[in-house]
Amino acid sequence: MGMGEPLHNKENTIKALNILTDGDGIAISRRRVTMSTSGIAPHIVEALKATGVRLAVSLHAPNNTLRSQIMPINNRYPLEEVLGACKRYQEEDGSRYITFEYLMLEDVNDSLDCAHELIALMKKYGIRASFNLIPFNPWPGCAFRPSSNNRVRAFAKELENAGFAAPVRVARGQDILAACGQLKSKKDADEQKNTK
Repeated sequence: MGMGEPLHNKENTIKALNILTDGDGIAISRRRVTMSTSGIAPHIVEALKATGVRLAVSLHAPNNTLRSQIMPINNRYPLEEVLGACKRYQEEDGSRYITFEYLMLEDVNDSLDCAHELIALMKKYGIRASFNLIPFNPWPGCAFRPSSNNRVRAFAKELENAGFAAPVRVARGQDILAACGQLKSKKDADEQKNTK
């Protein structure tokens, strides 16, 4: 994670993952390695069959309209393709759960209606999933705001009541703009100020 979209560099990602998990390489158990993707649907099953690692998908929304607003890549690989690939991945190895990353944005994707839509989506595709709920880390000039703790807890409870694990990630470094997603944005904001 954090080094770009792995499935845009599929061959080297597969090679690296196999070195990490090979007994003559770094020998990390395949069950302890997760590949995180924004959902490059055509390559998901191939990469995971070639490596045997776990899968995490940046989902962030329960429908195409909302996901395309948050993640423009959804216009290329819509939810139907991404979740179809996830289902095929689970058919290859029925013991695997998929982790869906879900960034909590106030009044964007954090309503109970969104939670219900998410639950319905998982049931429609028959996907065994857990959700990693991620507090949003704002920066100066950002249009989005983080969901309130109460709203995040209510969202998580709805998912848990439907049988899905939904832990909330602990954010660190927000006070110095060093949390996930903040460093580059702060640098860009500073550069824009300096050029004016």
